[in-house]
Amino acid sequence: MSQENYILSHQIFMGIEFLFNTVFMAAFFHPFLRDEKKTLRRNLSLIFLVNGIGYLLYLLPEFSGKLHMAAVTLVLMAFSGFLGMERKFIFLLGAVFYSIKNLSMIIMRSADFFLDKWILKDVNTAELIFLKAFGNYLLVTALQYLLFFLMLHIAGKLLQKKEMRLHARKLCYLLLTPAMGILFVNIILKLLIVVNGNRIFQLFETFPVFTVILPAMAALIYAGTLTAIASCQKILSLQEEREGYFVARQQLSAMQNRIREAEGIQEELRRMRHELKNHLTTIRGLAVAGHYEDMESYISRMDKSLKALDPVISTGNAVTDVILNDKRKAAEEQKTDFQAEFSYPEDRGYNAYDMGIILGNLLQNALEACSKVPEGSRYISVCSRVKKKFFLLEVCNSFQGDILFDKSTNLPVSTKEEEFSGINGFSHGIGLSNVKRTAEKYGGSLEIRTEGNTFCVTVLLQQCSTKKTGQ
Repeated sequence: MSQENYILSHQIFMGIEFLFNTVFMAAFFHPFLRDEKKTLRRNLSLIFLVNGIGYLLYLLPEFSGKLHMAAVTLVLMAFSGFLGMERKFIFLLGAVFYSIKNLSMIIMRSADFFLDKWILKDVNTAELIFLKAFGNYLLVTALQYLLFFLMLHIAGKLLQKKEMRLHARKLCYLLLTPAMGILFVNIILKLLIVVNGNRIFQLFETFPVFTVILPAMAALIYAGTLTAIASCQKILSLQEEREGYFVARQQLSAMQNRIREAEGIQEELRRMRHELKNHLTTIRGLAVAGHYEDMESYISRMDKSLKALDPVISTGNAVTDVILNDKRKAAEEQKTDFQAEFSYPEDRGYNAYDMGIILGNLLQNALEACSKVPEGSRYISVCSRVKKKFFLLEVCNSFQGDILFDKSTNLPVSTKEEEFSGINGFSHGIGLSNVKRTAEKYGGSLEIRTEGNTFCVTVLLQQCSTKKTGQ
């Protein structure tokens, strides 16, 4: 092989390398893109286009590799809305991708040093040198991209375990090791071969120990990146559990307060029934005196007082009575049609407060969703039924807009940035995760489906072998 053919072949395969990099980036981003087929194809095409333009610019002498990485990442961040991803998360994915690419490359530079010596040993002619050098380049490049693929695959699987909604502090924490990897590789590449006048300094020739040290350092940086991601996901899981526990405690406290109020109302009812004898005496006196209008007014006032104390919805349990009547009242205030056909499964062994957690979260989410729907189209329906050893509870409501699902939990992702203050200050994700956790406590499950503009959640609970009813 002549020198000209070697240079030409090298440039051609550099173009193929750029194609591989683009394919790898698209595959790395793919699990985090929107699931709709048309949207997914559009987003993947966008990643290919951005990378293609970036790599064309990379070929320009004045356009360095660092600028190429930054340009591609920033353009993808600018199209975050089309990709259906957070800008911070795109930035993290870009940093992890290019860090792993650089680390795999520096690891294979040590292998290249030894292979080059072995392949070019006892080679005398220039044509054979160029031919074997090109063969060595192909072998090292193939091994590098195999290593790059494996490292990228492991990092991608770890990132997919839990969808991360990043704040600036968490992002900085996660970026430390990928940024270190990118800087480390760029510094080492400048030191591998240094030309100073007529003197050429080769790092591996002068210090052979670096053929072991550099891959080891690259492996440690990669391990640090994986550890940081796993640690951040663990912290996020613990935070969600803490927030879910806080919300559950707040809901429990609110239910206890409302039950005490309901008990007070029941006491008032008992008092009024006890005084019914006196009321009847008064009515009889008005009738005997012929004051029929006064008697009618008196009876009307009594009727209103009794109706105000009686719950509109009666389920057979004080906890679910309070929740359903409270939510019905809230629905009336926001002009939402509220229909309930719910009976508390007294003989199934469920804890009343657990049932309250399920109902309270589902109905609160439904009320929030309906508040975004135009008046006249707002509705909430609650129904329950018993089927053999199972109890099914379904809450359906009108909604408007798109629903994004967390890929790790399959629950809707809340778009709100809320502080957890008070019983109603919780997001859909936390509320539904509490529902799912409570359902799993009874060997059950939670299913979500959408039909047009109707959002339905079905909770399935198995009958308990030991009775656990309580309030």
